[in-house]
Amino acid sequence: MLKKTIYITNPYYLRYKNRQMVLQGKGKEEVRTVPVEDIGFVVIEHPQVIITMPLLAALNANNVAVIFCDEKHMPTSMLLNLDGHHLQNEIFRQQIDASVPLKKNLWKQTVTAKISNQGALLKKLNKPYGELVSLAREVKSGDTSNREGIAARLYWKYLFGDEFNRERYGAFPNALLNYGYILLRSAVARSLTGSGLLPTLGIHHHNKYNAFCLADDIMEPYRPYVDEIVYLIKDKKRDDNLTKEDKTELLQVLTADVAIGKNKRPLMIALAQTTASLARCFAGGEQRHVSYPLF
Repeated sequence: MLKKTIYITNPYYLRYKNRQMVLQGKGKEEVRTVPVEDIGFVVIEHPQVIITMPLLAALNANNVAVIFCDEKHMPTSMLLNLDGHHLQNEIFRQQIDASVPLKKNLWKQTVTAKISNQGALLKKLNKPYGELVSLAREVKSGDTSNREGIAARLYWKYLFGDEFNRERYGAFPNALLNYGYILLRSAVARSLTGSGLLPTLGIHHHNKYNAFCLADDIMEPYRPYVDEIVYLIKDKKRDDNLTKEDKTELLQVLTADVAIGKNKRPLMIALAQTTASLARCFAGGEQRHVSYPLF
């Protein structure tokens, strides 16, 4: 079932009643309700939103990712369910015990899928893509030859031009990319916890200050779905400001059509297939390959 994304940009009082999330406008009689079981993500952007503990508990029980924004309206934290699978202890143990060769192989698959999808996006936009196709074939176990980094330099040059540098605090359209990637990261973390995995323990990323290393790993092949939306937004924008309309468009990445094998489904559902396959890889012998999308 495709879950809804609730994007809150005005003052609301949010509470829980009859298995519904109740949204009441500040100082207004108008009340809206949404069944909690139909919600996948809640993005709270306005600083004057009030939310009750019973609602937070209900959202958590239904594995809803609740994303909180700062005073600059950028997502900064999220609430996730850490008890989302009936075999969670066993899956945690398998994840922790994963061998180095297995993790290197999984990272090879991840980088190969990422570069392939970057090349596919360039091809779709009628830009040079042949070099990325070649690089995707050259990825070694653990990506010891850093084909990911080489591909990134070519990819950003072909996508946004020679003068563009991908930096967290860089020039436009970096702000659009940052916002889209934060949403994607939240979606990946939600799917990981739903599959019983611990988002902190990565297969490649391992920064001790990062609580979502595995999410950062698994989101890599999905990044081009954000990049495509940013490319389309950039083409029609007249200024460099990140607007409410831009954010609304970027939220559509969660329902973008994603193909895994012969099946096409919304991104948030495809993520569940990817993370479930990863859990089976950690299980030892049950599955060797992660089910990544083909752009």
